[in-house]
Amino acid sequence: QVQLVESGGGLVQPGGSLRLSCAVSGIIFSSYRMGWYRQAPGKQREFVAALTSGSSINYRDSVKGRFTISRDNAKNTVSLQMNSLKPEDTAVYYCNARHPLYGRYDYWGQGTQVTVSS
Repeated sequence: QVQLVESGGGLVQPGGSLRLSCAVSGIIFSSYRMGWYRQAPGKQREFVAALTSGSSINYRDSVKGRFTISRDNAKNTVSLQMNSLKPEDTAVYYCNARHPLYGRYDYWGQGTQVTVSS
């Protein structure tokens, strides 16, 4: 059984920081592209950041220079360090595991709420 469990969300003031983590089990973690997505109320889910098994990294433009994605293949975890948070970063953040060759192996966590507000 594949499980992705996010943690680390919460309420933070503008300019603050949060670190999200995703613990993964049930897959060969090191083979998967790991990503973070988010969904704000009334909006579609959007890509935030991704890190392939070969350590290639991509970010959406609005988070470049503020967010950092990392993975620990020994612990089967992926993290998202979020600095200089803005109110527009408020969303539910989801962890995603996607096999690079077999698209049907595409898994999601349950999401963790991030709220940026004063």
